[in-house]
Amino acid sequence: MDYKHLTAPCGLDCFNCPMYLAGSDDNLRKKVAQSLNISFEKAICRGCRNEQGTIEFLHMQKTCSVYACTQSKGIQFCYECNDFPCDNLHPYADRASQVPHNTKVFNLCLIKKMGLEKWATEKAHSVKKTYFSGTFKLTD
Repeated sequence: MDYKHLTAPCGLDCFNCPMYLAGSDDNLRKKVAQSLNISFEKAICRGCRNEQGTIEFLHMQKTCSVYACTQSKGIQFCYECNDFPCDNLHPYADRASQVPHNTKVFNLCLIKKMGLEKWATEKAHSVKKTYFSGTFKLTD
């Protein structure tokens, strides 16, 4: 799998996203369409890089600011930038329980530390699983 192409510049793992996975699973695509109240045809995403930063199912009219920024700076991932982390990656409470955007900086730090391939195969899935179903803890 081309993890570089299927990881957004902000660190979101498109290859683990239900919208991307729906492209090869019609049952998942039907569920996604129903849960988002969109048509079956629109219940798919090819990944940020393949969509050039404009995701149709999100009704985006403009290119994602993170994608545009990395393109203008000629970098692949935000962690390569001298301004990392910047406000383009700022976490928000709005829909935090439904979308993984608050994992971006954590993912980028892991990619920088572990390398893309190792992060993608060994850690990305558990980050998303922990984010959506883990329990906050301060001690072991």
